[in-house]
Parts: sequence; structure tokens; C-alpha cells
Amino acid sequence: MGGLLAAGGGLPPERILDAYRQGIFPWGTVEGHPLWYSPDPRMVLFPAEFRLSRSLRKILRGNDYEVRFDHDFAATIAACAATERRGQDGTWISEPMMDAYLRLHQLGWAHSVETYVNGALAGGLYGLAIGRMFYGESMFSRQSNASKIAFAHLVRVLNDQQFGLIDCQMHTTHLASLGAREIGRREFSAHIRELTAGNARVDWSAMPQRFVW
Repeated sequence: MGGLLAAGGGLPPERILDAYRQGIFPWGTVEGHPLWYSPDPRMVLFPAEFRLSRSLRKILRGNDYEVRFDHDFAATIAACAATERRGQDGTWISEPMMDAYLRLHQLGWAHSVETYVNGALAGGLYGLAIGRMFYGESMFSRQSNASKIAFAHLVRVLNDQQFGLIDCQMHTTHLASLGAREIGRREFSAHIRELTAGNARVDWSAMPQRFVW
């Protein structure tokens, strides 16, 4: 990934939150030191631009899944860490990184969206919500389309809660197929300054388990 800015500094909650407010995020470690990135251009999704395909809509209208918010953050981030990624040697979600985001979850900043099939965790994602900005971090699927189901529910909630932007960090064809696109750093910085200015909080655990699609 391009956009490496710095290394080191540790991962206390205040430093991570301050970094996100400036468009910077930790991604991986070298000899235990976190690496801080700010790619340009930046892959983002405006919730109103979410592309719901006919096939995904059909899946979402099914009755064989359940979506939960913040039900098991620890299991979600652990599953993301265990997922093999094409073109990546190992995982960037190290133990210190997991500990840092678990702490942010306990403080009410980091959140998970989880898809369950027959009561078992089948897929999901996690990220941070600051003001009306959501920073996506990672997702996983153990069953086909499970992460897409979670992502669709996340977008629906963010749209309903008047969030302005989802940071997807870097380009993938999967994200592009869902409506995400790249914008320049200057535009991205302007959006996050506006959207993170407030202290709005959402009760993620109270979200509905399914919507009418």
C-alpha cells in the first residue's frame, strides 16, 4: 500500500483517534512499531452512492441470516486477522493492533457488524465511527456473501443516521462494485474535517437485525 507517513509511536486510543481525524490510520507493524498511512487517492463510499445489485438484493431479502451490531467484536476482529488475503504475506492485524481496537471498542469508538447463519458467525466487518464519519478497517467471510450482507446493513444504518462518508482506505474491485470510488487527499481531508467536528454517538447495539430491502 502507498502512503506510508511514519513508523512508531505506540497505539494508545487518543493517538489513533487523532490520527483518524487527520486521515491517517495504522496498518501493520515492523518490529513491533506501528506503521501510519494516508494513501492518496483515497477509496471512499458515500452512503447514498451504495450500489445494491439485483443479486445482492435477492440475498438480503432471504430469511437464512441474521445481522447483529457490536454483538461479538472480539470474534469479528479475530476472524479478520485470521483471513488470508491475496497478495498479502500474513496479517497486518497483529496482537497489539487487536488489543488497541478492542480498547477502542470498549470506549465506544470501534464497532462490528456481524452476519450469522444458523447461529454461527459467518462474516462481518469492523471499523471506527467518529462524528458522522465511518472508517472501515477489515472484513471477512466464512460463507459466500456474508461480508456483503454485513456491509449492506452498515450502509443502511449509516445512511439512516446521516453519516456522510465511509473510508474504504484503498481501491479493490469488490469495493468498486459496491459503489466506492477514489477521491484526492485534499477533498478527503475536507470531508473528514466537517464530518468529525461533532460528537454524535450511535447506539449500535440497538440496531435492527434486518431491514426491508
